[in-house]
Order: sequence, then structure tokens, then C-alpha cells
Amino acid sequence: MNSETVEVTSMSSRGQIVIPHGVREKMHLVEGEKFVVMGSGDTILLKKIHAPPKEQFERLLRETRKHVKESGITPQDVEDAIKRVRARKKK
Repeated sequence: MNSETVEVTSMSSRGQIVIPHGVREKMHLVEGEKFVVMGSGDTILLKKIHAPPKEQFERLLRETRKHVKESGITPQDVEDAIKRVRARKKK
């Protein structure tokens, strides 16, 4: 299957769409794969989500904790921010 192959699929009554076998093989997709789904006009885009390597995640976590500590952010500050965002979404 070359990079310009086009395949057709359809949506079920439950909104499920099957990614054709050839595309799954080419992109090395496995059951349980996660995607971000974006839509605009008549276009739907699926983008495979890649988890960062464990080392990168741990480094980012250390940097975030350091920044939080230096900024003086408290657990209560975080809870208050979450409540404000959730209240805005309900409006």
C-alpha cells in the first residue's frame, strides 16, 4: 500500500468508524490506540496520540513541581482554579 492509497469506510448507527485494514497495517495501529479527533467543515481529522517516553515525562514532572514550589502555588489554589473553569463551562 503506497502513501497515496485511498480507502472508503462508513459510520455505524453508534457513530463508530472502522479504519480500513490496509491503513491500520501501514500505520502500525493496534487495538486500543488513542486519537485526537478534530472536525471543520466537511473534514474530520484523526491524529494518533503518542505518549512521551517515561524519562521525558519524569523530567517534565520534576520541572513542573519545581515551578509550582517556586511560585508558591498551593493545592487550594489548584482546586479553586478548577472550580472557576468548571463554573464557566456550565454557563
